[in-house]
Amino acid sequence: MRVLGFMTGTSLDAVDMAVLETDGEAISAFGPAGERKLTEATRDIMLEATTQALAWPRGAAEPAIFAEAATAGAEEHFAAAEEFLAANSLRWSDIDLIGMHGQTVLHERPREGRLGRTVQLGDAALLAAKSGVPVAYDFRSADVAAGGEGAPLAPIYHLARAKASGLMAPLAVLNIGGVANVTFWSGDDEIAAFDTGPGNGMIDLMVQARGAGRFDDKGRYASVGRVNEGVLAGLLGHPYFKAPPPKSLDRFDFSLEALDPLELEDAAATLVAFMAEGVRLGFEMMGQTPTEVIVTGGGRHNPEIMKALSVRLPMPVNTAEDHGWRGDSIEAEAFAYLAARTANGLPISFPKTTGVPKPMTGGRIVRP
Repeated sequence: MRVLGFMTGTSLDAVDMAVLETDGEAISAFGPAGERKLTEATRDIMLEATTQALAWPRGAAEPAIFAEAATAGAEEHFAAAEEFLAANSLRWSDIDLIGMHGQTVLHERPREGRLGRTVQLGDAALLAAKSGVPVAYDFRSADVAAGGEGAPLAPIYHLARAKASGLMAPLAVLNIGGVANVTFWSGDDEIAAFDTGPGNGMIDLMVQARGAGRFDDKGRYASVGRVNEGVLAGLLGHPYFKAPPPKSLDRFDFSLEALDPLELEDAAATLVAFMAEGVRLGFEMMGQTPTEVIVTGGGRHNPEIMKALSVRLPMPVNTAEDHGWRGDSIEAEAFAYLAARTANGLPISFPKTTGVPKPMTGGRIVRP
């Protein structure tokens, strides 16, 4: 199938798009990839939906803004894809299937026998109707209902991508988005994965809260700041880092309050160190030393993050591009791949990636 995958991350920056030709197992071709920045109107409604989601009590009716935001998300995806397909001389009739992740506005991991909650907004039926193409969506709910973490879901794609590049195990793929997650490939089809800690999300929120922009562009604040070791130690005292994997996070799971006394630059440097230490602790917990770490996601554009990882990890740290991968498009590619697996009834989550009891399928498909 030729599948168009969509991803919108918690940074609320853009709609990422990528086309794969795949049966959900092997990847036969990589089509075009690109992005379209979110409009301010869509970004604002998703921010408000996130705010209301964080205050949404269990058992209560979902906030009315969810439906409004889901419609806005679908419209945004359709507009982005119209431009993207035209720019690449493609039509909707060239696409067999769409994979739409949707915008995450809430993610709560399971705790003490209580199931987790996860919400991704995007009106798949509307997108299918407008595009005339079936849409695979809602990839996380079945996993959460089975007691899983609901995240991360990209590991099975990381395995396929590594194989398509002729790479060999043991290998780790580290995705740094709003949250950082790592996939360990130990050999054959054996993969394990979990969220290591914050990625860019805390840095973004801190910079935004101080009116210094949306993010620390290329680490310019962190590069002139100094790590506050006391604050760093306090952040690393969070119980999450002692919890065994599989485990997952929301970018709001850690408070910025401890950073309030610090200057902007020192706060940015401390958060970079926090992200990198979370990764290091995760590698220690797994007790594995892969031959290299391949970094994907927006965090690899921050030289301070890449430097901090290189200092703290005992193996080479390379970017996706070092292997010819499209580092900004890996997650869009992943949801194209997961859509194909959903269509073919193949598992998308596994005991060592999300904590489900056995490999299980996920996602739903709506047709035009």
